[in-house]
Amino acid sequence: MEQQVDYGEIFIEFINTFKDDKGKLKYQQQINEMLAYRKKSLTIDFQDLFSFNENLANTLINNPKEILKILEDRLMNYLSELDPNYSQEVHNVNIRLTNIPRVVSLRKIRSDYIDKLISVEGILVKQTPVKERVKKAVFKHMNPDCLQEFEWPPDEEMGEIIEAPTVCPVCNKAGLFKFIPEKTKYTDWQKVVIQERPEEMPPGQLPRQLEAVLEDDLVDTVRPGDRVKVVGILEVKQDTQVKRGSKAVFDVYLKVNSIEVSQKALDEVFISEDDERKIKELAKDPWIREKIIASIAPSIYGHWEIKEAVALALFSGVPKTLPDSTRIRGDIHVLIIGDPGTAKSQILQFASRVAPRAIYTTGKGSTAAGLTAAVVREKGTGDYYLEAGALVLADGGVAIIDEIDKMKEEDRVAIHEAMEQQTVSIAKAGIVAKLNARATVIAAGNPKLGRYISERSISDNINLPPTILSRFDLIFILIDKPGEEDQQLASHILDVHSSRNIRDVIPIDLLKKYIAYARKYIQPKLTDEAKKLLQDFFVEMRKKSTESPDSPILITPRQLEALIRISEAYAKMALKPEVTREDAERAINIMRIFLENVGIDVESGKIDIDTIMTGKPKSAREKMMKVLEIIDTLSTSTECAKLKDIIKEAQGEGIDKSSVDKLINDMRKSGLIYETKPECYKKV
Repeated sequence: MEQQVDYGEIFIEFINTFKDDKGKLKYQQQINEMLAYRKKSLTIDFQDLFSFNENLANTLINNPKEILKILEDRLMNYLSELDPNYSQEVHNVNIRLTNIPRVVSLRKIRSDYIDKLISVEGILVKQTPVKERVKKAVFKHMNPDCLQEFEWPPDEEMGEIIEAPTVCPVCNKAGLFKFIPEKTKYTDWQKVVIQERPEEMPPGQLPRQLEAVLEDDLVDTVRPGDRVKVVGILEVKQDTQVKRGSKAVFDVYLKVNSIEVSQKALDEVFISEDDERKIKELAKDPWIREKIIASIAPSIYGHWEIKEAVALALFSGVPKTLPDSTRIRGDIHVLIIGDPGTAKSQILQFASRVAPRAIYTTGKGSTAAGLTAAVVREKGTGDYYLEAGALVLADGGVAIIDEIDKMKEEDRVAIHEAMEQQTVSIAKAGIVAKLNARATVIAAGNPKLGRYISERSISDNINLPPTILSRFDLIFILIDKPGEEDQQLASHILDVHSSRNIRDVIPIDLLKKYIAYARKYIQPKLTDEAKKLLQDFFVEMRKKSTESPDSPILITPRQLEALIRISEAYAKMALKPEVTREDAERAINIMRIFLENVGIDVESGKIDIDTIMTGKPKSAREKMMKVLEIIDTLSTSTECAKLKDIIKEAQGEGIDKSSVDKLINDMRKSGLIYETKPECYKKV
């Protein structure tokens, strides 16, 4: 017992005498704050304690429950000596430990660690609402001779189940004991689930999870989707549904002592000094951008623009928060639509391997809840959990969605908010929450009719609504065209299969570190030259829209924002602190390629951004208006407009029969007209 009291004294000596590198008393500031603001917790760096007294540090690691209680009681006495009112207002203090040397991966948690202090890292995937747990129960002895109230248990805290005493501690007699909830002492309690980080998971395995319990001032300090480093005591518990003492198999959970949220994205990729030297050496190469693009999926022949777009998405622009707290995203979203067998999935798989933080999903295997967030009911207790989905888990990284066209209609709507506002809002089962989903989306899909038909507009080719198409900064189409390059394509594929090395490519590990370094440290600013060039391009494209009344809109402010992001990504590729004219020129060039391939009105041959934004180019909208007018005019003189009369009138306006049939079909689907009798229509 003598020695245990000793530990308390050693700890108080440590708080009063330990100095940091600058010679300041490190923990006095925290003690003063605890007294001034009535805080409950003192955060101690374990390495400081270890350097001060190894014996205390080692005992704390191996016997944390007992030692922490001694230290917390001694700290409480010490604070009460400094300020006698403190103990009346704050009933308990906590010692929070950080920087524990025993870091255990979730996959390697074994029985050896039970009742020991350990540290784990992972992603918080589920969280229950805050509840109250009984610390000290108050019972009343119902024997008429006694009728005394007392706290129970006397020395320790109440366990998982409220158990009444068998004998009254006041009169030492047995009898009936009544629990008094209003006089009982409670503590805030919350259960969370920590899961392995995707980049640490062995391929083809299910992610491991660990339940953790947060108490007192730790509740609600984290939310689903956060990457956390947790220090706690590994404890065992029996399933509550099983009768006590009847089951020999127990579950483990972590009783949390301290929890840190890793705010810095990309901490997963360790960059040594040697790596940093290599990265800076690479960046000096004037052809570095071309080298990076060539290193994206080098086993795939050609597709230069698509590889360039993927590289831009991996580096991303610079997110900005305005003075009024409006957030402008820095992530560049890319969509690839292509014929079967054009290596779309391979490019996406490569992107998921090279991105410092990435989550790969496919459209068929994803639901709205799986992509965004869900409220799940736990089997044992019936509690509701908030569970984070793929876009929330990819926060600060890249979310890769393959086969996006195979997703159900109602599930696709869920990614709207995540793509533009970069948050996921949820309001289900009484849980109303807003989670961060600041992720780049790289998606791929197949054309609606199997192969891409160049004579049709993009919205006719893709099974995606315009609302989603308009949120992608760059959209590329892969068309499988036989031609002159087939010879090189075949020899490239054969070389890859015969394991010949592809020359002049950045190794994948170094490329991953290069991307992580650029995303973490490089925040390029637009120069006046670059601003002027982007402004002139935008104004010039808008001016073309006003040249004649029937001119389509070529570009909207959304594309200008995309241009800024792309220019910043080009600057990041070369690790430049400023966006120069050259970066802006490259951005304009790739935007032109995108607009000329995708944003084109197939009928007029002109660029029309409405093909992406609304799904209908201006020419199609005008034709629809004319046909609608014809139906309206014809149906006023007769009860409905006959199809042959509509076609005859439309041909006079220069609209051919096949277009009329298609327009009437579209208008019926969208509810603008209805069929009163066979082949006779009326406006709704």
